[in-house]
Amino acid sequence: MTTPGVDDAVRERRPVTDRRLHPVTPLRRAWAPVAVLIGWAVHDPDQAQRQLTRLTTTTILLALAVLVPAAALYGFLTWWFTHFAVTDSELRIRTGLVFRRTAHIRLERIQAVDITQPLLARVAGVAKLKLDVIGADKKDELAFLGEDEARALRAELLARAAGFAPETAHEVGEAPSQELLRVPPGVLAVSLVLTGATWATLAAAIVVPTVLWLATESAWTVLATAVPLFGAAGASSVGRFVTEYDWTVGESPDGLRLDHGLLDRAHETVPPGRVQTVRIVEPLLWRRRGWVRVELDVAGSSNSVLLPVAPREVAESVVARVLPGVTVPSHASLSRPPRRAGRCVPVWWRGYGLAVTDAVFAARTGLFRRSLALVPHAKVQSVRLAQGPWERLWGVADVRVDTGANKTVTARLRDAGEAAELLRGQAERSRTGRRDARPDRWMA
Repeated sequence: MTTPGVDDAVRERRPVTDRRLHPVTPLRRAWAPVAVLIGWAVHDPDQAQRQLTRLTTTTILLALAVLVPAAALYGFLTWWFTHFAVTDSELRIRTGLVFRRTAHIRLERIQAVDITQPLLARVAGVAKLKLDVIGADKKDELAFLGEDEARALRAELLARAAGFAPETAHEVGEAPSQELLRVPPGVLAVSLVLTGATWATLAAAIVVPTVLWLATESAWTVLATAVPLFGAAGASSVGRFVTEYDWTVGESPDGLRLDHGLLDRAHETVPPGRVQTVRIVEPLLWRRRGWVRVELDVAGSSNSVLLPVAPREVAESVVARVLPGVTVPSHASLSRPPRRAGRCVPVWWRGYGLAVTDAVFAARTGLFRRSLALVPHAKVQSVRLAQGPWERLWGVADVRVDTGANKTVTARLRDAGEAAELLRGQAERSRTGRRDARPDRWMA
């Protein structure tokens, strides 16, 4: 029979094996010196052109003979000096050729582990592992690992975060996933066509350069304006289509799985218990078809989209899996602000609404593009009442709810008496919700 202290000592003595990234990684790192030169040329094209005209063919060949081996050596050395290891309590990543950096990532603070595969990585059979960690501003990543190794490491990290013992975590394997829905490419394409932002950015890309040309007749001014605007128009339509192509939602014990991407494939996880807010967005041109978009605020994670487009009934069923026990309030159950709120915000006040159920604080904003935010009471960090002088004159106030994702949901222009009552009641509902909330665990 062994005592807990002896077990802990045995775990501390267990050897830790450092591992390296996939051998294809140096090819990615070798582009860094080349990227610096390209960046300099783009930043100062005139100077770059003058320098190039001064170079002879022999000088260029000699420069390439030095630059290519130097870039290859840089890529190899950065790969050689990068190690990672999984210990009993943390993931340890050591990087740096000249300046060493060691990241100690506590396993219990891992929020999500995502796998992404850029197009060339898919061809090479490798993947990038990204980790969302509580308190970290950006994701730590391991790029690149073999595709099978990335999936195995992801499964081990999730198992360890779920509380499995170190000696058995690697045997748990990837949790099975059941597909809930898949967004057809045709539906996604139509939804983008019916999105007002797509047409607004496209119109701006056509109108603004035309006006500038008539005013200045400067081709450089028009080009400098048109390129970013057309880029924004492409990102809001073609870019979103490429990113959200073949969007698939699956359910597994470690959370909801999101797989998507036409060129670059992403395999993301919505960690259970970490969703702070769910937003159901309903653009004006989608209402006839009954479509909505579902967005998320997740503590410590950059995952922000749950469903790019889906029928409202389907979306509500998926929301119920993200927020167990939550029923999305209907439009009829949302109470509007009093009519005198129109003195503060003419016309648009009609788009505001509020419903407080036993499970969530639900606030709606937007007249043409409706957005219904659902905040579980257990996720409310603080609640505030805000009232400016004009609102005080007309007896209305805003109730603002802060969440753990550093976001705020606001119930606009409520009756002042109602707002004061909401302030007191929400504080009590939040305390009760946190007391009754289930633990945030994977594979529970």
